Amino acid sequence: MSGRIEEFEDLIAWQKARELTRAIYQATRQEAFAKDYGLSGQIQRAAVSIMSNISEGFERGNPREFHQFLSIAKVSCAEVRSQLYVALDAGYLNEVSFQKLMVLAKETGKVIGGLRVSVQRRRDAI
Repeated sequence: MSGRIEEFEDLIAWQKARELTRAIYQATRQEAFAKDYGLSGQIQRAAVSIMSNISEGFERGNPREFHQFLSIAKVSCAEVRSQLYVALDAGYLNEVSFQKLMVLAKETGKVIGGLRVSVQRRRDAI
């Protein structure tokens, strides 16, 4: 096996984004959070955007475009983090749940950032 990534599902960044999205959906199913349609929908869309941008950028097969889509994914990750603070402040998340989600969101952002640097090196070498 060459270690070459053939499909977006093989990317650790996409796997982490999927894990984060799953956790966000679980959190937003909680009664009070679920009733706040605006915030729960927005944080869900932001989480889905992370996964979607990674996969779409990868499938374009062009390092320049992939780098741009990774940048958008990283911004969506920051959006999720910001919205987690809103959920905490509104009382939809307790401190433990907030911290678990925040750690996962930060890890996801770091992995995306690392992938983005790698893609940038490849892009600049072209």
